[in-house]
Amino acid sequence: MADPQSLYSEYSEEKVRIDKLEKIKKRGINPYPNPAKRTYTCAKAIQGFEKLTKKQTIIRLMGRIRSIRLHGGSCFAHIEDETEKMQIYLRRNILGKKSYNFFKDLIDVGDIIEVRGTFFSTKKGEKTLLVQSFKLLTKSLLPLPEKWHGLTQIEVRYRKRYLDLIANPQVKFIFQKRSLVIKAIREFFDRLGFIEVETPVLQPIPGGAAACPFKTYHNALDQYLYLRIAPELYLKRLMIGGFEKIYEISRCFRNEGIDHLHNPEFTQIEFYQAYTDYKDMMKVTEKLLSAIIEKVNKKLIIEYEGHKINFKPPFPRLTFREALIKYAGIDIEKYGENKDLVQKIKEFKKEELKEEFHHGKSIEELYKIFVRPKIIQPTFIINHPIEISPLAKRIIGTQYVERFQLLVAGGIELVNAFSELNDPLDQEERFHLQERLRKIGDKEAQRFDKDFIEALKYGMPPTAGFGMGIDRLVMLLTNSHNIKEVILFPALRSKTN
Repeated sequence: MADPQSLYSEYSEEKVRIDKLEKIKKRGINPYPNPAKRTYTCAKAIQGFEKLTKKQTIIRLMGRIRSIRLHGGSCFAHIEDETEKMQIYLRRNILGKKSYNFFKDLIDVGDIIEVRGTFFSTKKGEKTLLVQSFKLLTKSLLPLPEKWHGLTQIEVRYRKRYLDLIANPQVKFIFQKRSLVIKAIREFFDRLGFIEVETPVLQPIPGGAAACPFKTYHNALDQYLYLRIAPELYLKRLMIGGFEKIYEISRCFRNEGIDHLHNPEFTQIEFYQAYTDYKDMMKVTEKLLSAIIEKVNKKLIIEYEGHKINFKPPFPRLTFREALIKYAGIDIEKYGENKDLVQKIKEFKKEELKEEFHHGKSIEELYKIFVRPKIIQPTFIINHPIEISPLAKRIIGTQYVERFQLLVAGGIELVNAFSELNDPLDQEERFHLQERLRKIGDKEAQRFDKDFIEALKYGMPPTAGFGMGIDRLVMLLTNSHNIKEVILFPALRSKTN
């Protein structure tokens, strides 16, 4: 609960500022005008300081006031734009008494202004703009977070991201890096001849992943629709239609729990390439991550949660079965009865399971408990059981599929990829199995998509596909420990009065 004194103080400050706003309006001044043309950003001005000072060039800057220090007939202040912070200096004998007093009496920290002037250097050597004229562009009615020693409460930072960006410069750095990551992804695939496509966010049947969807109703169509949990099945339809190299940077939605690695709304990159398999995908994955990390981080070794993680290819490979034997002492081929696997889970969790775990779900849970936390360096876990991979191609003569996950940093699943199942009859049978699992209580089992099966019957070439969580990659590259740190507006519980 907020401190009542803080709320009272903020209210009082707002009232003072509204009074100033009224005084500004009474003087016939528009407190929210359009600006003149900006000639320099703060960063560009600082970069050209020597030349601009020597020529006494008049420049125009615009930004938010971050500090004001009055000294009688003069005043030092700092303005900040997106690029940098800059000191400005105002003097009564230059601006004139009326203009100077307007600044002194009616301008506050947080206001956005336009300033015109020339450069000089203070006795301490600080680059400073001597203001010859200024213009109020935006009157702020609430004080910035610095009023109460910055913005530090985690929930407030996420809920009021606009203040978080103003108060904490390192937050803006995270999202600048995120933008570079997405740019690097597009450059990588465009260079390889892939085309970027868009598939439906609203889908009549949610598919392509094991997840619970969000459900909505479309009035004009008079039917229920779902926010996509993945673009996969639509991207495969495009492969059937004749595209051979496609990718989509997609927003996806899953109605699941929220923790440091999960947000109901997230961003991923999926790409598909014809006439390739999952072994080819592993090579592309190594090249893609190298390209992104070198562009954004300048080197392939990053630091995350106290670990130095080396993304230099090739990454080691470990089969799903080998991983469970190595880290859990469990050979899934020797556990024919599901009750034995469930008992192992109960022993670890020391609690009764809230839902019935079928054999595949039990195997996956053991994998999450014992294997994922142990993987620190980038590692391909390959050849997953067919029971937990309904869309992947079977390894002939086995109960495993041509699939891999890239794990890193103590269990972060960064990539999921496989040779795509293109046998329509096999896919149909697996969808029927998924429907049976739904009936016994597995809410994340995949739906039967009749239209997709029909599309597959027209023939999809041998294809491999790949999905990577962009949010999680940005977490790694910015050493952020919560996915909310790398999503501008993460999902939060609504505040109640």
